[in-house]
Amino acid sequence: MRLILLGPPGAGKGTQSQILVSKFGVPQLSTGDMLRAAVEAGTDIGKRAKAVMDAGELVSDIIVNAIVAERIDQPDCANGFILDGFPRTLAQADAVEAMLEERGLTLDAVIELVVDDKALVGRIEKRAEEAKAAGKPVRKDDNPEIFEERLREYYKKTAPLTGYYYAKGKLHTVDGMASIEEVTAQIEEVLRSL
Repeated sequence: MRLILLGPPGAGKGTQSQILVSKFGVPQLSTGDMLRAAVEAGTDIGKRAKAVMDAGELVSDIIVNAIVAERIDQPDCANGFILDGFPRTLAQADAVEAMLEERGLTLDAVIELVVDDKALVGRIEKRAEEAKAAGKPVRKDDNPEIFEERLREYYKKTAPLTGYYYAKGKLHTVDGMASIEEVTAQIEEVLRSL
């Protein structure tokens, strides 16, 4: 099972990935986690990524793509994986297709969690209020202005992937505004249909 979960920030991709990991025993691949692991392991690509990050710059697609390719070659990915937060651009989507093709693999599905933006902003505001009320620090991402900027960035760069994967017959949509259990049930229905 090789999946990509798509959706704007706050849509529930991380939550659903964790549920799928526990049900199907395939790893969730997060580019942030993979970058940190490569740096910590001191791999060649990890050293390149560290130099870029230490300089305060964004890690290039070339480095990110190489880290993803290195990661999917690990034994725990033999039965599949879930990409969460990657690809983020059409160029990265092309890179995923190429790296899978090189290995004789294909993507099984891209599952988009469709959400209402205004409701998402409301969720974020509520989460920030609850953190404040509990005396906990408010996450930087839970600031509505920062969150709205992340949403704009998503629609500018990542949302075009829905058309890309729809054209390849890989896109499946689920109602990301449903309860966690209902979203999981919808995703499992998609997986059964494959």
